[in-house]
Amino acid sequence: MNATHEVFNQPAPLADYNLFDTNQGLRDALKFNAPQLATAELSALGASLGSTAMQTHARLANTHTPQLHSHDRFGRRVDQVEFHPSYHVLMDAATRAGLHGTPWNGEGPSPHVRRAAGFMLFTELEPSILCPISMTYAVTPALRDNAAIHADWAPRLTSRAYDPALKLFSEKTGVTMGMGMTEKQGGSDVRANTTQAVPDGSDGWGRRFRLTGHKWFFSAPMCDAFLVLAQAPAGLSCFFIPRVLPDKSLNAIHIQRLKDKLGNKANASSEVEFDSATAWLIGEEGRGVPQILEMGTMTRLDCALGTSGLMRQALSIALNHCAQREAFGRPLIDQPLMRNVLADLALESEAATALSIRLARAFDNSADPHEQAMARLLTPVAKFWICKRGSHFAQEAMECLGGNGYVEEGGEGIMARIYREMPLNSIWEGAGNIMALDLLRALRKADAPAALAQELAPAQGAHPALDRLAAALPTRVEEMANEMEARRLAQDVALAVQAALLYQSAPAAVFEAFCDSRLGGDWGQAFGTLGADVDFDALITRAMPR
Repeated sequence: MNATHEVFNQPAPLADYNLFDTNQGLRDALKFNAPQLATAELSALGASLGSTAMQTHARLANTHTPQLHSHDRFGRRVDQVEFHPSYHVLMDAATRAGLHGTPWNGEGPSPHVRRAAGFMLFTELEPSILCPISMTYAVTPALRDNAAIHADWAPRLTSRAYDPALKLFSEKTGVTMGMGMTEKQGGSDVRANTTQAVPDGSDGWGRRFRLTGHKWFFSAPMCDAFLVLAQAPAGLSCFFIPRVLPDKSLNAIHIQRLKDKLGNKANASSEVEFDSATAWLIGEEGRGVPQILEMGTMTRLDCALGTSGLMRQALSIALNHCAQREAFGRPLIDQPLMRNVLADLALESEAATALSIRLARAFDNSADPHEQAMARLLTPVAKFWICKRGSHFAQEAMECLGGNGYVEEGGEGIMARIYREMPLNSIWEGAGNIMALDLLRALRKADAPAALAQELAPAQGAHPALDRLAAALPTRVEEMANEMEARRLAQDVALAVQAALLYQSAPAAVFEAFCDSRLGGDWGQAFGTLGADVDFDALITRAMPR
Protein backbone atom coordinates (compact mmCIF):
# COMPACT_ATOMS: atom_id res chain seq x y z
CA MET A 1 0.00 0.00 0.00
CA ASN A 2 1.36 3.42 -0.96
CA ALA A 3 1.97 5.97 1.77
CA THR A 4 -0.72 8.65 1.77
CA HIS A 5 1.18 11.15 3.89
CA GLU A 6 4.22 11.82 6.03
CA VAL A 7 3.78 11.85 9.82
CA PHE A 8 5.47 14.90 11.28
CA ASN A 9 4.98 17.49 14.05
CA GLN A 10 4.09 14.72 16.50
CA PRO A 11 6.15 15.05 19.72
CA ALA A 12 8.36 12.24 20.95
CA PRO A 13 7.02 10.71 24.20
CA LEU A 14 8.53 11.74 27.50
CA ALA A 15 10.60 8.66 28.35
CA ASP A 16 14.06 7.60 29.50
CA TYR A 17 14.64 10.65 31.67
CA ASN A 18 15.32 11.13 35.38
CA LEU A 19 12.19 12.10 37.32
CA PHE A 20 14.20 13.36 40.29
CA ASP A 21 17.11 15.17 38.70
CA THR A 22 14.77 17.21 36.47
CA ASN A 23 12.36 18.18 39.28
CA GLN A 24 13.92 21.36 40.61
CA GLY A 25 10.96 22.20 42.82
CA LEU A 26 11.18 18.87 44.64
CA ARG A 27 14.93 19.12 45.00
CA ASP A 28 14.68 22.60 46.51
CA ALA A 29 11.93 21.46 48.87
CA LEU A 30 14.22 18.68 50.08
CA LYS A 31 17.12 21.10 50.61
CA PHE A 32 14.84 23.28 52.73
CA ASN A 33 13.12 20.55 54.76
CA ALA A 34 15.91 17.97 55.01
CA PRO A 35 19.27 19.64 54.28
CA GLN A 36 21.25 16.62 55.55
CA LEU A 37 19.41 14.16 53.32
CA ALA A 38 21.57 12.31 50.78
CA THR A 39 19.69 12.15 47.49
CA ALA A 40 21.72 9.62 45.49
CA GLU A 41 19.13 6.89 46.15
CA LEU A 42 16.33 9.21 45.00
CA SER A 43 18.25 10.06 41.85
CA ALA A 44 18.70 6.37 41.06
CA LEU A 45 15.00 5.79 41.71
CA GLY A 46 14.12 8.72 39.45
CA ALA A 47 16.18 7.26 36.60
CA SER A 48 14.51 3.86 36.96
CA LEU A 49 10.97 5.24 37.15
CA GLY A 50 11.48 7.41 34.08
CA SER A 51 12.59 4.50 31.92
CA THR A 52 10.63 3.12 29.01
CA ALA A 53 10.74 -0.34 30.60
CA MET A 54 9.02 0.82 33.78
CA GLN A 55 6.49 2.87 31.82
CA THR A 56 5.61 -0.32 29.96
CA HIS A 57 5.07 -2.18 33.23
CA ALA A 58 2.78 0.64 34.42
CA ARG A 59 0.74 0.43 31.22
CA LEU A 60 0.43 -3.36 31.37
CA ALA A 61 -0.58 -3.36 35.04
CA ASN A 62 -3.44 -0.99 34.22
CA THR A 63 -4.46 -2.71 30.99
CA HIS A 64 -4.57 -6.22 32.49
CA THR A 65 -6.56 -5.51 35.62
CA PRO A 66 -6.79 -7.73 38.72
CA GLN A 67 -9.00 -10.81 38.50
CA LEU A 68 -10.85 -12.36 41.44
CA HIS A 69 -10.87 -16.14 41.94
CA SER A 70 -13.33 -16.73 44.77
CA HIS A 71 -13.38 -20.53 44.35
CA ASP A 72 -11.15 -23.15 42.81
CA ARG A 73 -12.42 -25.52 40.10
CA PHE A 74 -13.57 -27.99 42.75
CA GLY A 75 -15.82 -25.44 44.44
CA ARG A 76 -13.60 -24.66 47.43
CA ARG A 77 -13.24 -21.04 48.53
CA VAL A 78 -9.79 -19.62 47.78
CA ASP A 79 -10.47 -15.85 47.79
CA GLN A 80 -7.41 -14.93 45.74
CA VAL A 81 -6.75 -12.04 43.37
CA GLU A 82 -4.59 -12.64 40.33
CA PHE A 83 -2.41 -9.81 38.99
CA HIS A 84 -0.46 -9.29 35.79
CA PRO A 85 3.29 -9.91 36.22
CA SER A 86 3.96 -6.20 35.67
CA TYR A 87 2.00 -5.43 38.84
CA HIS A 88 4.46 -7.52 40.83
CA VAL A 89 7.42 -5.81 39.14
CA LEU A 90 6.05 -2.45 40.29
CA MET A 91 5.31 -3.68 43.82
CA ASP A 92 8.82 -5.08 44.08
CA ALA A 93 10.29 -1.75 42.95
CA ALA A 94 8.24 0.25 45.46
CA THR A 95 9.16 -2.10 48.29
CA ARG A 96 12.86 -2.10 47.42
CA ALA A 97 12.69 1.72 47.45
CA GLY A 98 11.41 1.63 51.03
CA LEU A 99 8.13 3.38 50.30
CA HIS A 100 6.10 1.21 52.71
CA GLY A 101 6.96 0.65 56.37
CA THR A 102 10.70 1.22 56.09
CA PRO A 103 10.79 4.79 57.54
CA TRP A 104 9.69 3.44 60.92
CA ASN A 105 13.11 1.81 61.18
CA GLY A 106 14.59 5.30 61.32
CA GLU A 107 17.10 4.69 58.54
CA GLY A 108 19.33 7.74 58.12
CA PRO A 109 18.31 11.40 58.49
CA SER A 110 14.76 12.48 57.62
CA PRO A 111 13.42 9.02 56.72
CA HIS A 112 9.85 10.25 56.29
CA VAL A 113 10.88 13.09 53.99
CA ARG A 114 13.04 10.73 51.95
CA ARG A 115 10.17 8.29 51.70
CA ALA A 116 7.76 11.12 50.78
CA ALA A 117 9.96 12.20 47.88
CA GLY A 118 10.22 8.63 46.64
CA PHE A 119 6.46 8.18 46.94
CA MET A 120 5.90 11.29 44.82
CA LEU A 121 8.32 10.05 42.18
CA PHE A 122 6.68 6.63 42.03
CA THR A 123 3.24 8.21 41.69
CA GLU A 124 4.44 9.89 38.51
CA LEU A 125 4.99 6.43 37.06
CA GLU A 126 2.02 4.50 38.48
CA PRO A 127 -0.11 5.55 41.47
CA SER A 128 -2.59 2.73 41.97
CA ILE A 129 -0.18 0.01 43.10
CA LEU A 130 0.85 2.36 45.90
CA CYS A 131 -2.41 1.71 47.76
CA PRO A 132 -1.07 -1.31 49.70
CA ILE A 133 2.29 0.43 50.01
CA SER A 134 0.62 3.45 51.64
CA MET A 135 -1.51 1.37 53.97
CA THR A 136 1.50 -0.64 55.10
CA TYR A 137 3.22 2.65 55.93
CA ALA A 138 0.18 3.87 57.88
CA VAL A 139 -0.60 0.78 59.94
CA THR A 140 2.93 -0.10 61.05
CA PRO A 141 3.08 2.33 64.00
CA ALA A 142 -0.51 1.48 65.04
CA LEU A 143 0.53 -2.09 65.74
CA ARG A 144 2.65 -0.85 68.64
CA ASP A 145 -0.53 -0.88 70.71
CA ASN A 146 -0.33 -4.67 70.59
CA ALA A 147 3.28 -5.36 71.53
CA ALA A 148 3.19 -9.05 70.67
CA ILE A 149 1.82 -8.59 67.15
CA HIS A 150 4.17 -5.66 66.57
CA ALA A 151 7.17 -7.74 67.62
CA ASP A 152 6.22 -10.54 65.22
CA TRP A 153 5.15 -8.46 62.22
CA ALA A 154 7.16 -5.21 62.27
CA PRO A 155 10.44 -6.70 60.94
CA ARG A 156 8.64 -7.94 57.83
CA LEU A 157 6.50 -4.80 57.43
CA THR A 158 9.67 -2.72 57.28
CA SER A 159 11.65 -5.19 55.18
CA ARG A 160 12.57 -4.16 51.63
CA ALA A 161 11.64 -7.61 50.32
CA TYR A 162 8.43 -8.14 48.36
CA ASP A 163 6.82 -11.55 48.80
CA PRO A 164 3.33 -11.92 47.26
CA ALA A 165 2.86 -15.56 48.26
CA LEU A 166 -0.23 -16.49 50.28
CA LYS A 167 1.31 -18.20 53.29
CA LEU A 168 1.99 -17.75 56.99
CA PHE A 169 3.74 -14.45 57.78
CA SER A 170 6.64 -16.16 59.55
CA GLU A 171 7.49 -18.00 56.33
CA LYS A 172 7.73 -14.77 54.30
CA THR A 173 10.57 -12.29 53.81
CA GLY A 174 8.23 -9.32 53.63
CA VAL A 175 4.54 -8.58 54.21
CA THR A 176 2.00 -5.88 53.41
CA MET A 177 -1.06 -4.71 55.31
CA GLY A 178 -4.33 -3.05 54.42
CA MET A 179 -7.27 -1.42 56.18
CA GLY A 180 -11.02 -1.97 56.18
CA MET A 181 -13.17 0.72 57.76
CA THR A 182 -16.25 1.67 55.75
CA GLU A 183 -19.49 -0.26 55.44
CA LYS A 184 -22.52 0.10 53.18
CA GLN A 185 -24.60 2.11 55.59
CA GLY A 186 -21.96 4.45 57.00
CA GLY A 187 -19.16 5.50 54.66
CA SER A 188 -17.05 8.06 56.55
CA ASP A 189 -19.38 7.72 59.55
CA VAL A 190 -17.59 4.66 60.87
CA ARG A 191 -19.47 4.84 64.17
CA ALA A 192 -22.43 3.48 62.21
CA ASN A 193 -20.54 0.24 61.51
CA THR A 194 -22.48 -2.95 62.27
CA THR A 195 -19.76 -5.62 62.03
CA GLN A 196 -19.78 -7.46 65.35
CA ALA A 197 -16.77 -8.68 67.35
CA VAL A 198 -17.43 -11.47 69.87
CA PRO A 199 -14.75 -12.34 72.46
CA ASP A 200 -13.04 -15.67 71.75
CA GLY A 201 -10.44 -16.03 74.51
CA SER A 202 -6.81 -14.96 74.37
CA ASP A 203 -3.40 -16.23 73.29
CA GLY A 204 0.10 -14.96 72.67
CA TRP A 205 -1.24 -12.09 70.54
CA GLY A 206 -3.62 -10.93 73.25
CA ARG A 207 -7.40 -10.83 73.29
CA ARG A 208 -8.94 -12.77 70.40
CA PHE A 209 -12.34 -12.09 68.82
CA ARG A 210 -14.61 -13.50 66.12
CA LEU A 211 -15.78 -10.96 63.53
CA THR A 212 -19.02 -11.26 61.58
CA GLY A 213 -20.10 -8.58 59.11
CA HIS A 214 -18.82 -6.85 56.01
CA LYS A 215 -16.67 -4.06 54.55
CA TRP A 216 -17.87 -2.11 51.53
CA PHE A 217 -14.44 -0.81 50.47
CA PHE A 218 -11.62 -3.22 51.28
CA SER A 219 -8.66 -2.17 49.16
CA ALA A 220 -5.76 -4.45 48.33
CA PRO A 221 -7.40 -7.66 49.59
CA MET A 222 -4.26 -9.65 48.74
CA CYS A 223 -2.38 -8.05 51.68
CA ASP A 224 -1.18 -10.37 54.43
CA ALA A 225 -3.26 -8.73 57.17
CA PHE A 226 -5.62 -5.83 57.80
CA LEU A 227 -6.69 -3.43 60.49
CA VAL A 228 -10.48 -3.20 60.65
CA LEU A 229 -13.18 -1.65 62.81
CA ALA A 230 -15.89 -3.69 64.48
CA GLN A 231 -18.37 -3.32 67.33
CA ALA A 232 -17.04 -5.06 70.45
CA PRO A 233 -18.96 -5.25 73.76
CA ALA A 234 -17.28 -1.99 74.90
CA GLY A 235 -17.88 -0.20 71.58
CA LEU A 236 -16.20 0.34 68.23
CA SER A 237 -12.72 -1.16 68.36
CA CYS A 238 -9.70 -1.79 66.14
CA PHE A 239 -8.75 -5.34 65.20
CA PHE A 240 -5.88 -7.11 63.46
CA ILE A 241 -7.13 -9.73 61.01
CA PRO A 242 -4.59 -11.85 59.08
CA ARG A 243 -5.42 -13.73 55.89
CA VAL A 244 -3.51 -16.82 57.02
CA LEU A 245 -4.00 -17.91 60.62
CA PRO A 246 -1.20 -19.21 62.85
CA ASP A 247 -2.28 -22.81 62.11
CA LYS A 248 -1.77 -22.02 58.38
CA SER A 249 -5.48 -22.19 57.56
CA LEU A 250 -7.17 -19.37 55.63
CA ASN A 251 -9.12 -16.88 57.71
CA ALA A 252 -12.83 -16.45 56.94
CA ILE A 253 -12.40 -13.29 54.86
CA HIS A 254 -14.64 -13.84 51.84
CA ILE A 255 -14.13 -11.55 48.84
CA GLN A 256 -17.54 -10.92 47.26
CA ARG A 257 -16.39 -8.96 44.23
CA LEU A 258 -13.86 -6.40 42.99
CA LYS A 259 -14.94 -2.82 42.43
CA ASP A 260 -15.15 -1.55 38.85
CA LYS A 261 -13.63 1.88 39.48
CA LEU A 262 -13.22 5.03 37.40
CA GLY A 263 -9.44 4.81 37.73
CA ASN A 264 -6.90 3.17 40.03
CA LYS A 265 -7.19 0.17 37.73
CA ALA A 266 -4.04 -1.75 38.69
CA ASN A 267 -5.12 -1.88 42.32
CA ALA A 268 -7.77 -4.33 43.51
CA SER A 269 -10.51 -2.80 45.66
CA SER A 270 -13.05 -5.25 46.99
CA GLU A 271 -16.17 -5.93 48.99
CA VAL A 272 -15.68 -8.56 51.68
CA GLU A 273 -17.65 -10.44 54.30
CA PHE A 274 -16.33 -11.79 57.58
CA ASP A 275 -17.86 -15.14 58.54
CA SER A 276 -16.74 -15.49 62.15
CA ALA A 277 -13.22 -14.45 61.09
CA THR A 278 -10.50 -14.59 63.72
CA ALA A 279 -9.05 -11.24 64.81
CA TRP A 280 -7.02 -9.75 67.65
CA LEU A 281 -7.64 -6.50 69.51
CA ILE A 282 -5.31 -3.57 68.82
CA GLY A 283 -5.27 -0.93 71.54
CA GLU A 284 -8.05 -0.37 74.02
CA GLU A 285 -11.48 -1.86 73.45
CA GLY A 286 -13.98 0.85 72.54
CA ARG A 287 -11.25 3.22 71.31
CA GLY A 288 -11.27 2.21 67.66
CA VAL A 289 -11.90 5.67 66.22
CA PRO A 290 -8.81 7.34 67.77
CA GLN A 291 -6.78 4.34 66.64
CA ILE A 292 -8.00 4.74 63.08
CA LEU A 293 -7.46 8.50 63.06
CA GLU A 294 -3.79 7.92 63.82
CA MET A 295 -3.49 5.73 60.75
CA GLY A 296 -5.62 8.13 58.69
CA THR A 297 -3.11 10.88 59.30
CA MET A 298 -0.43 8.92 57.44
CA THR A 299 -2.63 7.89 54.52
CA ARG A 300 -3.84 11.50 54.18
CA LEU A 301 -0.23 12.58 53.87
CA ASP A 302 0.07 10.10 51.02
CA CYS A 303 -3.03 11.54 49.34
CA ALA A 304 -1.33 14.94 49.22
CA LEU A 305 1.97 13.42 48.09
CA GLY A 306 0.26 11.32 45.44
CA THR A 307 -1.66 14.23 43.97
CA SER A 308 1.49 16.35 43.96
CA GLY A 309 3.27 13.61 42.03
CA LEU A 310 0.43 13.33 39.53
CA MET A 311 0.48 17.10 39.06
CA ARG A 312 4.19 17.02 38.33
CA GLN A 313 3.82 14.23 35.77
CA ALA A 314 0.89 15.93 34.04
CA LEU A 315 2.88 19.17 33.89
CA SER A 316 5.96 17.37 32.56
CA ILE A 317 3.96 15.70 29.79
CA ALA A 318 2.36 19.03 28.85
CA LEU A 319 5.73 20.80 28.76
CA ASN A 320 7.29 18.01 26.73
CA HIS A 321 4.46 18.18 24.19
CA CYS A 322 4.39 21.95 23.89
CA ALA A 323 8.16 22.22 23.48
CA GLN A 324 8.00 20.01 20.35
CA ARG A 325 4.59 20.64 18.84
CA GLU A 326 4.31 23.58 16.42
CA ALA A 327 1.15 25.55 15.65
CA PHE A 328 0.71 28.72 13.64
CA GLY A 329 4.37 28.96 12.77
CA ARG A 330 6.08 28.38 16.11
CA PRO A 331 6.28 25.88 19.01
CA LEU A 332 3.28 25.89 21.29
CA ILE A 333 5.55 26.71 24.21
CA ASP A 334 6.33 30.05 22.55
CA GLN A 335 2.67 31.02 22.13
CA PRO A 336 1.75 33.68 24.74
CA LEU A 337 -1.48 32.10 25.98
CA MET A 338 0.08 28.67 26.22
CA ARG A 339 2.99 30.13 28.14
CA ASN A 340 0.53 31.55 30.63
CA VAL A 341 -1.16 28.18 31.08
CA LEU A 342 2.12 26.29 31.49
CA ALA A 343 3.57 28.83 33.93
CA ASP A 344 0.38 28.78 35.97
CA LEU A 345 0.42 24.98 36.14
CA ALA A 346 4.09 25.10 37.14
CA LEU A 347 3.24 27.42 40.03
CA GLU A 348 0.48 25.12 41.24
CA SER A 349 2.67 22.04 40.99
CA GLU A 350 5.58 23.52 42.91
CA ALA A 351 3.31 24.90 45.64
CA ALA A 352 1.75 21.45 46.08
CA THR A 353 5.18 19.86 46.32
CA ALA A 354 6.36 22.41 48.86
CA LEU A 355 3.37 21.84 51.15
CA SER A 356 3.47 18.04 50.87
CA ILE A 357 7.16 17.75 51.69
CA ARG A 358 6.76 20.22 54.57
CA LEU A 359 4.04 18.02 56.02
CA ALA A 360 6.28 14.96 55.77
CA ARG A 361 8.94 16.84 57.75
CA ALA A 362 6.55 17.04 60.69
CA PHE A 363 6.65 13.25 61.05
CA ASP A 364 10.45 13.24 61.16
CA ASN A 365 10.34 15.53 64.19
CA SER A 366 7.30 14.20 66.03
CA ALA A 367 8.75 14.95 69.49
CA ASP A 368 8.86 18.68 68.74
CA PRO A 369 5.70 20.49 69.98
CA HIS A 370 5.61 22.80 66.97
CA GLU A 371 5.91 19.88 64.57
CA GLN A 372 3.15 18.04 66.42
CA ALA A 373 0.90 21.06 65.94
CA MET A 374 1.82 21.36 62.27
CA ALA A 375 1.06 17.67 61.68
CA ARG A 376 -2.43 18.25 63.11
CA LEU A 377 -2.96 21.42 61.06
CA LEU A 378 -1.29 20.66 57.77
CA THR A 379 -2.56 17.11 57.30
CA PRO A 380 -6.20 18.14 56.63
CA VAL A 381 -5.09 21.34 54.88
CA ALA A 382 -2.79 19.57 52.42
CA LYS A 383 -5.21 16.71 51.83
CA PHE A 384 -8.09 19.14 51.22
CA TRP A 385 -6.45 21.77 49.02
CA ILE A 386 -3.94 19.83 46.97
CA CYS A 387 -6.37 17.03 46.18
CA LYS A 388 -9.15 19.48 45.35
CA ARG A 389 -6.86 21.18 42.83
CA GLY A 390 -5.81 17.90 41.22
CA SER A 391 -8.70 17.21 38.86
CA HIS A 392 -8.81 20.77 37.54
CA PHE A 393 -5.03 20.67 37.09
CA ALA A 394 -5.13 17.38 35.14
CA GLN A 395 -7.88 18.64 32.83
CA GLU A 396 -5.92 21.79 31.98
CA ALA A 397 -2.71 19.84 31.39
CA MET A 398 -4.61 17.40 29.18
CA GLU A 399 -5.96 20.29 27.13
CA CYS A 400 -2.39 21.36 26.36
CA LEU A 401 -2.11 18.16 24.32
CA GLY A 402 -5.43 18.59 22.53
CA GLY A 403 -6.98 15.37 21.28
CA ASN A 404 -3.73 13.46 21.87
CA GLY A 405 -4.26 13.92 25.59
CA TYR A 406 -7.70 12.33 25.50
CA VAL A 407 -6.60 8.95 24.16
CA GLU A 408 -5.48 5.95 26.15
CA GLU A 409 -2.73 4.49 23.98
CA GLY A 410 0.87 5.59 23.62
CA GLY A 411 3.07 7.72 25.83
CA GLU A 412 0.59 10.55 26.05
CA GLY A 413 -2.08 8.06 27.10
CA ILE A 414 -0.61 8.45 30.58
CA MET A 415 -2.52 11.74 30.75
CA ALA A 416 -5.88 9.97 30.54
CA ARG A 417 -4.79 7.65 33.35
CA ILE A 418 -3.76 10.65 35.47
CA TYR A 419 -7.11 12.33 34.87
CA ARG A 420 -9.03 9.25 35.98
CA GLU A 421 -6.82 8.86 39.05
CA MET A 422 -7.05 12.43 40.32
CA PRO A 423 -10.48 12.30 42.06
CA LEU A 424 -9.49 9.31 44.17
CA ASN A 425 -7.10 11.09 46.53
CA SER A 426 -9.76 13.69 47.28
CA ILE A 427 -12.31 11.00 48.15
CA TRP A 428 -10.15 8.38 49.85
CA GLU A 429 -9.47 8.71 53.60
CA GLY A 430 -11.95 11.52 54.13
CA ALA A 431 -13.44 13.80 51.46
CA GLY A 432 -13.25 17.59 51.43
CA ASN A 433 -15.84 18.31 54.11
CA ILE A 434 -14.23 15.86 56.53
CA MET A 435 -10.85 17.55 56.03
CA ALA A 436 -12.27 21.05 56.56
CA LEU A 437 -13.94 19.93 59.79
CA ASP A 438 -10.71 18.28 60.95
CA LEU A 439 -8.91 21.57 60.41
CA LEU A 440 -11.49 23.42 62.51
CA ARG A 441 -10.98 20.97 65.35
CA ALA A 442 -7.20 21.31 65.09
CA LEU A 443 -7.31 25.11 65.02
CA ARG A 444 -9.42 25.25 68.16
CA LYS A 445 -6.67 23.66 70.21
CA ALA A 446 -4.84 26.16 72.41
CA ASP A 447 -1.47 25.94 70.66
CA ALA A 448 -2.75 25.96 67.06
CA PRO A 449 -3.01 29.72 66.28
CA ALA A 450 0.46 30.36 67.72
CA ALA A 451 1.91 27.42 65.78
CA LEU A 452 0.41 28.70 62.54
CA ALA A 453 1.75 32.20 63.18
CA GLN A 454 5.20 30.74 63.86
CA GLU A 455 5.05 28.80 60.58
CA LEU A 456 4.21 31.95 58.60
CA ALA A 457 6.61 34.28 60.44
CA PRO A 458 9.68 33.76 58.19
CA ALA A 459 7.80 35.34 55.27
CA GLN A 460 6.48 38.31 57.21
CA GLY A 461 6.98 41.51 55.22
CA ALA A 462 7.86 39.64 52.01
CA HIS A 463 4.56 40.38 50.24
CA PRO A 464 1.67 42.63 51.30
CA ALA A 465 -1.02 40.15 50.22
CA LEU A 466 0.51 37.41 52.34
CA ASP A 467 0.82 39.79 55.30
CA ARG A 468 -2.88 40.67 55.06
CA LEU A 469 -3.95 37.04 54.90
CA ALA A 470 -1.67 35.96 57.77
CA ALA A 471 -2.92 38.80 59.97
CA ALA A 472 -6.58 37.93 59.33
CA LEU A 473 -6.41 34.17 59.93
CA PRO A 474 -6.39 34.18 63.80
CA THR A 475 -9.45 36.42 63.95
CA ARG A 476 -11.29 34.29 61.42
CA VAL A 477 -10.64 31.21 63.49
CA GLU A 478 -11.84 32.85 66.71
CA GLU A 479 -14.97 34.31 65.13
CA MET A 480 -16.06 31.28 63.11
CA ALA A 481 -19.39 30.44 64.73
CA ASN A 482 -20.36 27.58 62.44
CA GLU A 483 -18.96 25.24 59.81
CA MET A 484 -20.21 27.06 56.70
CA GLU A 485 -16.88 28.73 55.96
CA ALA A 486 -14.63 25.83 56.95
CA ARG A 487 -13.69 25.02 53.36
CA ARG A 488 -12.69 28.60 52.64
CA LEU A 489 -10.59 28.66 55.79
CA ALA A 490 -8.84 25.42 54.76
CA GLN A 491 -8.13 26.96 51.35
CA ASP A 492 -6.68 30.14 52.83
CA VAL A 493 -4.51 28.36 55.40
CA ALA A 494 -3.15 26.20 52.58
CA LEU A 495 -2.37 29.20 50.39
CA ALA A 496 -0.72 31.11 53.23
CA VAL A 497 1.52 28.19 54.17
CA GLN A 498 2.37 27.47 50.53
CA ALA A 499 3.38 31.09 50.03
CA ALA A 500 5.56 31.11 53.15
CA LEU A 501 7.27 27.90 52.04
CA LEU A 502 7.91 29.17 48.51
CA TYR A 503 9.46 32.32 49.96
CA GLN A 504 11.98 30.13 51.77
CA SER A 505 12.67 27.48 49.13
CA ALA A 506 11.93 28.85 45.64
CA PRO A 507 13.27 31.71 43.51
CA ALA A 508 11.72 35.15 43.93
CA ALA A 509 9.93 34.86 40.58
CA VAL A 510 8.00 31.83 41.83
CA PHE A 511 7.09 33.38 45.18
CA GLU A 512 6.02 36.71 43.71
CA ALA A 513 3.91 35.15 40.97
CA PHE A 514 2.23 32.86 43.48
CA CYS A 515 1.38 35.68 45.88
CA ASP A 516 0.25 38.08 43.14
CA SER A 517 -2.10 35.49 41.67
CA ARG A 518 -3.32 33.30 44.54
CA LEU A 519 -3.33 35.95 47.28
CA GLY A 520 -3.30 39.34 45.56
CA GLY A 521 -6.21 38.77 43.20
CA ASP A 522 -4.27 39.21 39.94
CA TRP A 523 -5.72 35.98 38.62
CA GLY A 524 -8.87 34.65 36.98
CA GLN A 525 -11.00 31.61 37.70
CA ALA A 526 -9.04 29.22 35.47
CA PHE A 527 -5.41 28.27 34.87
CA GLY A 528 -3.67 30.50 32.37
CA THR A 529 -4.87 33.81 33.80
CA LEU A 530 -1.66 35.11 35.38
CA GLY A 531 -0.87 38.79 35.09
CA ALA A 532 1.25 40.01 32.18
CA ASP A 533 4.18 41.06 34.39
CA VAL A 534 4.95 37.50 35.58
CA ASP A 535 8.40 36.15 34.69
CA PHE A 536 7.08 33.39 32.42
CA ASP A 537 10.54 32.40 31.18
CA ALA A 538 11.74 31.73 34.72
CA LEU A 539 8.71 29.64 35.70
CA ILE A 540 8.67 27.52 32.54
CA THR A 541 12.43 26.96 32.38
CA ARG A 542 12.48 25.87 36.03
CA ALA A 543 9.71 23.31 35.45
CA MET A 544 11.03 21.71 32.23
CA PRO A 545 11.44 17.92 32.54
CA ARG A 546 14.46 17.84 30.22
